[in-house]
Amino acid sequence: MLVLDSRDAPAAERAELVTTLMAETSAATVTLAPHDDLYARMDLWQLGRLPLFRSESSGMAMSRDVRRARRDEAPIVALAVQERSTARHEQFGHQQAVAPGRLMLVDLTAPFAFSWATSGASRALQVPVEALALPPEVVREAAPRLDASPLAALVSRHVVDLFDAADRLEAGEQAAAIGAASIDLVRALLTSTHGNRQARTVHHETLLAQIHEYVRQRLRDPDLGADEIAAVHNISRRRLFALFARAGGSLEQTIISRRLEAAHDELGRPGARHKAIATVAHEWGFRDAAHFSRRFKDAFGMTPRERRAAAEASTPGSSSPA
Repeated sequence: MLVLDSRDAPAAERAELVTTLMAETSAATVTLAPHDDLYARMDLWQLGRLPLFRSESSGMAMSRDVRRARRDEAPIVALAVQERSTARHEQFGHQQAVAPGRLMLVDLTAPFAFSWATSGASRALQVPVEALALPPEVVREAAPRLDASPLAALVSRHVVDLFDAADRLEAGEQAAAIGAASIDLVRALLTSTHGNRQARTVHHETLLAQIHEYVRQRLRDPDLGADEIAAVHNISRRRLFALFARAGGSLEQTIISRRLEAAHDELGRPGARHKAIATVAHEWGFRDAAHFSRRFKDAFGMTPRERRAAAEASTPGSSSPA
């Protein structure tokens, strides 16, 4: 959902409109830096119970004082990845420069200050604090330590990927499941910055979610398998298989099912119609195109070619295949 696009407003009214809407959306005090072409755009998606929020603008600064912070009834934290320009963030007495690609945690129900001097953009996954099931001090103390977490790169990539697929995920049936997995990953990230018993306990509880995310990011690698996954997560193959068995599944079937789902989506995209079926199979980790076609038909009740034809027939302006 588009929340704000300054291009919709006359130039003379743009500064006031942008300032007002950004302040209303963020419940913060907003100041815009002088700019020859002042602009702002804000987009919102819903992933299960989690909002995805993207903000892009010319130079700006926003802040919340104690009075504004207390207006929120339900505590929320935003896990953001800076997309463009280096931002400045200050909260709980800690100041940091947030370069593009870096993670940042903001407690939206506590005073903070955030700004970028030139044109910038940021993507944030907003999580209710109650969903994390962590003591407030664990969340707050993790904020300045995110870069030290072994999960930082994994979670940063996860957040970016959510936005890259936001339109498709929001309308999909798996949105709630992906949202729940995202909560597990954020919980694991925050607790991994603490070397205490609680961190170890939560890490154990969320290990399967971390493995699922690792598998998702590595689906295109045909060599992805138990040895690599177990080594990366510092567990034995036996424990890896046991984790999936207790969840009522298997590692092999999980990898194959996700590859098939990804290929199914790919074959339905208009932009992929020029690709040969074998190319799509290879791109999603299947070495043998014939094996891919058999597994695809078993999973979806149609061949890859029939899937593509059905997608083409349902596209407005296209004609059904003969």
